[in-house]
Amino acid sequence: MRGAMGRRTSAVATGALLLAELACGPRPAAEPPAAAASEESAAARAAALAHETLIVDTHVDVPYRLREEMEDISERTAKGDFDYPRAVAGGLDAAFLSIYVPSALEDDGAFELAEELIDMVEGFASRWPDKFAVARSVADVRGNFERGVISLPMGMENGAPIEGDLEKLRHFAARGIRYVTLTHAENNHISDSSYAREKTWSGLSPFGREVVAEMNRLGVMIDVSHVSDDAFFQILELTRAPVIASHSSCRHFTPGWERNLSDEMIVALAGNGGVVQVNFGSAFLTREANEQSLAYYAAVGAYADEHGLSWEDPAVKQFGEAWWEANPLEYADLADVVAHVDHVVGLAGVDHVGFGSDFDGVGDSLPAGLKDVSQYPNLLAALLAAGYSEEDVAKIAGGNVLRVWAAVERVAGADV
Repeated sequence: MRGAMGRRTSAVATGALLLAELACGPRPAAEPPAAAASEESAAARAAALAHETLIVDTHVDVPYRLREEMEDISERTAKGDFDYPRAVAGGLDAAFLSIYVPSALEDDGAFELAEELIDMVEGFASRWPDKFAVARSVADVRGNFERGVISLPMGMENGAPIEGDLEKLRHFAARGIRYVTLTHAENNHISDSSYAREKTWSGLSPFGREVVAEMNRLGVMIDVSHVSDDAFFQILELTRAPVIASHSSCRHFTPGWERNLSDEMIVALAGNGGVVQVNFGSAFLTREANEQSLAYYAAVGAYADEHGLSWEDPAVKQFGEAWWEANPLEYADLADVVAHVDHVVGLAGVDHVGFGSDFDGVGDSLPAGLKDVSQYPNLLAALLAAGYSEEDVAKIAGGNVLRVWAAVERVAGADV
């Protein structure tokens, strides 16, 4: 995500963000975790726990951010949400860096941009080998944790770079891509998007079905974030391995917004053995912030259309900035993140939820107390204070997604 609310789109895709129209599922009947620890003791224990357990974040958008404005992430950066000092302070051990390709490049330049961003991530590891290492497997992540090096596995956000050629999917797997978000803000040649009112394929395209099978064979995780509801259920019917939602939250809290997962989808994903990686953007977490975000896009879109301008035009950007000044964002907070974790746990159990922050992708919309990767201990403390055990916090922080990744590796191994 990118922009005033962080939503990252092309001019055409931005309008699509306004159009999700599905209803939310019912509130779960399950009760929240048992008796809460004191806030003070939870904070003290969380600070230590953050550095004792593996924390895995499945969606950090730093490569595309640095392509727009380069900074040295081996040092504390002036901008952004992720760098080495802050990751160390927060206990973040593995950050799936997003190889993000805008929907506008579907027919021209997608492959080349993906290659450029992968080169960038490899450059981080080669330039600062004492700080970062590219991780291609669960074993790599665990080994790097023992060595005190931050793992940088890669996930491709938008399957556009595959360009209708399974050989290119194999190429990206060989380069270290370990999940693919099949589409983004618009329908593409693989799948319909949750943001598109008009669906091209009624779910997956015929080629998309081939992509699902080949990802299983290659050991690349299938990411259902951004796909339409129909595509989601078709993926679950086809896949032989668990899937992930790398950066999605619960539609229960944002009624009618297809980008988040419905209760039915969360239950189905858990039945597949997968995991919901909760997105930290305020628009993903609360109804108020979500409605405000949609109102922003409606207002800016109307202004751009009225004046015949693109969303990148300085006048449109100025209008958007003025809109936010007149309508300050209602930020979510840590309690809202915990509420989404609770909701998934109530529906599916503690083995099916984790963290997919969207750091460096949701702009200035991050919750109070969770503004960058250094603040992960705050979230662990909130979970402990809510009554989660340390064992459960370790699962949520990274154990669950590592279990899914290992299962995907086993399915691929069985195909060899």
